[in-house]
Amino acid sequence: MKTLDEIMPVLQQLLTLVEQHFGNKCEVVLHDLTKDYNHTIVDIRNGDITHRSIGGCGSNLGLEVLRGTVLDGDRFNYVTTTQDGKILRSSSIYLKNDQGDVIGSICVNLDITETLQFEGYLRQFNQFDNFTSNDEEIFAPDVNNLLSHLIQMGQEQIGKPALEMNKNEKIEFIRFLDQKGAFLITKSGEQICELLGISKFTFYNYLEISRSQSDSSDSDQT
Repeated sequence: MKTLDEIMPVLQQLLTLVEQHFGNKCEVVLHDLTKDYNHTIVDIRNGDITHRSIGGCGSNLGLEVLRGTVLDGDRFNYVTTTQDGKILRSSSIYLKNDQGDVIGSICVNLDITETLQFEGYLRQFNQFDNFTSNDEEIFAPDVNNLLSHLIQMGQEQIGKPALEMNKNEKIEFIRFLDQKGAFLITKSGEQICELLGISKFTFYNYLEISRSQSDSSDSDQT
């Protein structure tokens, strides 16, 4: 390929595809960068977004590519702002001839101004920023699944599988489950004994130690 004219029907078909897929909030621009930079736009759809039309000019990023300051000018999903305050999510690719020279570009500018405003409203409405991970709630189909979730959380808290835990880690693991109310579940203690590879005697000993440590910690804070 030597010029854009050789593949112009395909390029225009591509612009139509993007325009029809994303609708009137999406500007699609085809630049012929062999022309004077003040008049590079040879096709544009929904140009009212940036107030440009055929015969208009490119952006500063195109100048950097033509100057050779930027060798690979393709950029995807970057954010720009128009002079009238629109916020755009943009992507640009550059087209080269057979000699590897840049001769054109296709730019997509999606106006996300209204969706960002709506996103802000939804976050405020949902009070999402007020949520904390400490309030994580588990909805399980039965208590066995619930216990499994708590066990998984405990292992993540310790940072290793139950069978690899040393004595102090097992005590901390049991303390975590105890504070989460896991031992209110019938026969949960037996499952934890099997999981940790300890006897019932050892389990109750560890449980007593963990509770005494918790009581001591509470006393130190008061």
